[in-house]
Amino acid sequence: MAFAARPVASGDVSNDAPDLPLIARGKVRELYDLGDALLMVASDRISTYDAVHPTPIPGKGAVLTGLSAFWFELTADLVPNHVISYTERVPENLRGRAVVIRKLEMLPVECIVRGYITGSGWKDYQATGVVSGVQLPDGLQESEQLAEPIFTPSTKATEGHDEAIDFDAAAAAVGDRDLTERLRDASILLYTTAAAKARERGVILADTKFEFGLDGDGQLIVGDEVLTPDSSRYWPVEGYAVGQGQPSFDKQYVRDWAAGSGWDKLPPAPALPDDIVDGTRARYIEAYETITGQPFSAWLERTGAPTA
Repeated sequence: MAFAARPVASGDVSNDAPDLPLIARGKVRELYDLGDALLMVASDRISTYDAVHPTPIPGKGAVLTGLSAFWFELTADLVPNHVISYTERVPENLRGRAVVIRKLEMLPVECIVRGYITGSGWKDYQATGVVSGVQLPDGLQESEQLAEPIFTPSTKATEGHDEAIDFDAAAAAVGDRDLTERLRDASILLYTTAAAKARERGVILADTKFEFGLDGDGQLIVGDEVLTPDSSRYWPVEGYAVGQGQPSFDKQYVRDWAAGSGWDKLPPAPALPDDIVDGTRARYIEAYETITGQPFSAWLERTGAPTA
């Protein structure tokens, strides 16, 4: 399996590819069996507080797939990835938001790298001075850059929240300390490479999450999505200041609306107003174009994505 998702019951089908066996469904992605490979489809669904809203964000799935493609191609010489093709064997109606990928034995941890202290890491630091077993210096401020990126793994929950764990717990979950060290090193290498590239584009990569698997030869492969607004925190360099939260190119816009909507944060999630849908879509496309330096339409044209 290529991402944290719930297996589907026999007979459970999807409108995206009803002729293909659906083997897993996550909050955003669906996974289909092609026999010798898998088809991973990024939907336009969006979730907050672990609940999926009934209102899609048009184009979101294509942004996630296109931005992952940009980073997979940029880092392919550093860490092998699971991509086979974005066009061959991809149904025409799914072009732009689907990818044919290798079958892997996915490892049971999420590999988070933090270059800045923010989010749940900031909360943990305020409480204990420690993030996933890593002791940090006293006196850090919110959103401050760390002296070196840190590896802060978490559990991979198919339901509910992932839980932060330290390196030793990650090694126990993986069952191989040497392999876990390789996970850490590959994650930090990918982060530092992407952070430098993003900085050239006027963007700060504050933190990100990777998922890895092993192929049939035991080679470590990065899979799932990489360095998207759903798996990463991107901040504009312009206006960045320590001691406060930062505006970001991710779904924080939807989270902020959800937090102030009166919703109790329990399923089912409420429908999104049109202005929130439009604003979120614009932010995702802005993230793609800012980071890649190319128009989003170029990705749609490259993959032959449907335009209607």
